[in-house]
Amino acid sequence: MADDTGDQAHIAEMFAEVARQLLDERDVQATLNRIVRLAQANLDHAESVGVSIVKGRKIESPASSNAMAMQLDKLQQEVDEGPCLEALRDHQVFLIGDLEAESRWPLFCRRAHAETGVLSMMSVRLFAQADTLGAMNIYSTKVNAFDEVGVAMATVFATHAAVALTHANREEQLERKAASRELIGRAKGILMAQNHVTDEKAFELLREASQRLNLKVSEIADRVAHTGDLPAAK
Repeated sequence: MADDTGDQAHIAEMFAEVARQLLDERDVQATLNRIVRLAQANLDHAESVGVSIVKGRKIESPASSNAMAMQLDKLQQEVDEGPCLEALRDHQVFLIGDLEAESRWPLFCRRAHAETGVLSMMSVRLFAQADTLGAMNIYSTKVNAFDEVGVAMATVFATHAAVALTHANREEQLERKAASRELIGRAKGILMAQNHVTDEKAFELLREASQRLNLKVSEIADRVAHTGDLPAAK
């Protein structure tokens, strides 16, 4: 009982520290980089860790703890099969105990083992509320490296990672909006001085150029801020 209590306290302290470190990052890429490093450092048998994220209709692998994770994440995208893609599509945790004996994703498993020596892996969905942000992929060169406890630990870790990633995404969006407002303000000031018009009319000029050129208002504002003039029609 004392050992169990000590183990539970250690796990609680580990996750508390993971949460603190992840929330220290405000930048999305920095958060992703820290997710893979902390997962490799804290999850048993996690020799390599990668994160794949959904961007529109594309799947990208922006963070890996080492070259093997990057290679394996990209291999799943190349052959269009594997537990990572299933975790993203079906919103589940997928586990492979032995790639040499696995029949669900034969092309990926055959190449993954032959090219890297990996034998076990699990893919855990990263999500906040209903939105899927991506999947965390954990690899090992040992057979049956991940048991029920390992899956549970990875799932809890993925929850902390998803919360941190959501936070970083929101921070970046706020920063982009603030930068966009500042840029539009500068552009309006230029147009007001140049054309002797009101603030409202200057924004109307930006919006008309945006519709005419099929560009965002912020892109038109950026051009005005750099050139001093509204861009001409194509």
